[in-house]
Amino acid sequence: MALDRVSSLVQKSNLISRDLSWLQFNYRVLDQALHTDRVIFDRLKFLAITASNLDEFFMIRVGSLYNYIDYGRERIDYSGLREIPFRKKLLSECQQFVSKQHETFKEHLKPLFHENGFQLIKYDEMTEGEKSKADSFFDKIVFPMLTPMVYDTYHTFPILMNKIQIFSVVTRTVGDKKENKKLSFIQIPSNIQRFYEIEREDDMIFLPVEEIVRANIYKLFRNIEILAINLFRITRNGDFTLEESDDIDANFLEEMRKKLKTRRTGRVVRLEVEKGYDKWMMKVLCDRWEIDKENIFKVDEDSLIDYTGLWQIVKHSDFKSQLPHLGSPVPPLAFPEHKSDADNIFEILKSRDILLHHPYNSIEPVLDMLEKAAEDPKVLSIKLTIYRLAEDSRITNALLKAAENGIHVSVLFEVKARFDEENNMREAKRLQKAGCFVIYGVSRYKTHTKLLMIVRKEGEKVTRYLHLASGNYNEDTARLYTDIGLMTTDEDYAQDISEFFNVITGHSYPPEYKRLITAPKDMRDRLIDLIRNEAENAKNGLPSGICIKVNSLEDNESIAELYKASQAGVPIKLIVRGICCLRPGRKDLSENIEVRSIVGDYLEHSRIYYFHNNNNPKVYGGSADMMVRSFERRLESLFLLVDDTLKRQVMNILRYNLKDNSNSFIMNEDGSYTASTQGEADEFNIHKEFYRITPEIIESVSLF
Repeated sequence: MALDRVSSLVQKSNLISRDLSWLQFNYRVLDQALHTDRVIFDRLKFLAITASNLDEFFMIRVGSLYNYIDYGRERIDYSGLREIPFRKKLLSECQQFVSKQHETFKEHLKPLFHENGFQLIKYDEMTEGEKSKADSFFDKIVFPMLTPMVYDTYHTFPILMNKIQIFSVVTRTVGDKKENKKLSFIQIPSNIQRFYEIEREDDMIFLPVEEIVRANIYKLFRNIEILAINLFRITRNGDFTLEESDDIDANFLEEMRKKLKTRRTGRVVRLEVEKGYDKWMMKVLCDRWEIDKENIFKVDEDSLIDYTGLWQIVKHSDFKSQLPHLGSPVPPLAFPEHKSDADNIFEILKSRDILLHHPYNSIEPVLDMLEKAAEDPKVLSIKLTIYRLAEDSRITNALLKAAENGIHVSVLFEVKARFDEENNMREAKRLQKAGCFVIYGVSRYKTHTKLLMIVRKEGEKVTRYLHLASGNYNEDTARLYTDIGLMTTDEDYAQDISEFFNVITGHSYPPEYKRLITAPKDMRDRLIDLIRNEAENAKNGLPSGICIKVNSLEDNESIAELYKASQAGVPIKLIVRGICCLRPGRKDLSENIEVRSIVGDYLEHSRIYYFHNNNNPKVYGGSADMMVRSFERRLESLFLLVDDTLKRQVMNILRYNLKDNSNSFIMNEDGSYTASTQGEADEFNIHKEFYRITPEIIESVSLF
């Protein structure tokens, strides 16, 4: 099917492909690298982020698509396309994105290197003295680590590793006929630094280590004629689960698992390679890996294979002072003004609820509460769900101390948190050895809810101190991700959380919750009911409105209800950072829906659901996006905000997101995005404005 016809079919669909929408998100991240008001190191950071994003996309999403293709299963994308034409469309769009990455690097970033105190050079641009040192580095450190692997009639095809740089070397024995060529592979170990560093008087020089290997590669082939040397990098189908692949049914997944056991590694889904590659070498690779030109991403000599290596430059100690300083946290609005009054977190929470909005408010009150609880003889037990932890986690240390002091500690560790599995398993084992009751996930569900409960005996009564959140218990990401968290001792929340922990760790099915909406129990149905209520109000001439802030909007059933609400006259404002499969502004379908995405200094991670409810707003926060996996394959929770002040504070978060004209992208009907322009208005940057929130600002908040 021709690409023009494929594109036409994609545009006719009322839903936008999850994968094509994700690519649009990565364009918005790449756009940050084009902002001339950012320092060069900040811009390189965003380019590196797009590269690691794309790696994961190929491993998980493109890999998932190939599972259907390789095993002859039918798949129909939201765009309406079957698996084969969709593969062509998707890879074509990926090719365009990669071209934009290279253009950004070569034309917009690289020319600025010298004026910012560093250069990226080739081997031949070194002085003779520098070459001598680089060659010595190769001989002493790199050479002993390299293992040439030949592939010919006597040697099987070697296992080549995922996401590392590899040289293919075409050789023949001196005097042999031309057709007696052999192909060898040299993998550059991932624990070798990406750039060899040279200090010059005015500049720090970075030389890609692969260039040193290329210049010395002849040392690995003694008395052999080298016909071609090509650098490449492969991306393989990554390990995935049913939970991460919304469109794979359980039986098919099990069938694939059995078949994949016969493979040593996942199938190749992308090949990045230098232009001018040897055609014979490429034919061997394409035949071996069953790939074609759609999977081949060519890189010219002025670019780099794998921009994730730029982190070495971004994090270099010489440039640390040049990275932008993000704001210092301010106290939560409900926190006592005087430090002496703020020292006892338990007393504060008995008198008021506190809403934390990270990173503008520090995660310190949560850590402080947990660390004080670990040393408090009045504390009877601590229960906590953990999805991702910091490397040197204060959370873990506090729990270990609590167990040491005889406090009953129950921790549900999600060991399937993608790419954090190893860290989570290590921390879970530490806790288990210390006497904590550790649960390693719950059957087929991934535990994504964020809940903490501390039970404290105070005289004749017991008080439960709670934290409900949208973000992880990770003090590192709390400085970079925007999230909300509620700290409270309210008994209705406490009873709900106790019931939910019994669901997670035991065998319990509570009929209903007062303040929580949970998944997989009934979250989708409850949210749809709230959407329908707004539609009914609009039909009856009553005030209505929906405003939702999530990371991703992909659930087909929820989108269908939002379309119906739009047609009923409900104004709908959506703030969706990443994937959005809903198509806004389409005539007779979604004319009352607007969608925007916020991408900037902080990663937008909070989930907030607002329903106008005839001037009596219902506002929820929590861990769940509007995705199939969130509703069906994860343990999630949303919490209702009942305190008027905290409710207005969360509504103001939505209001500011809608007002932002510095980090906003407006989604078009065709699925593309347009950066919001300030026009004549003053700049309004939420990543600065949230540090300036006062009680007066939130006193009167209106979204519709």
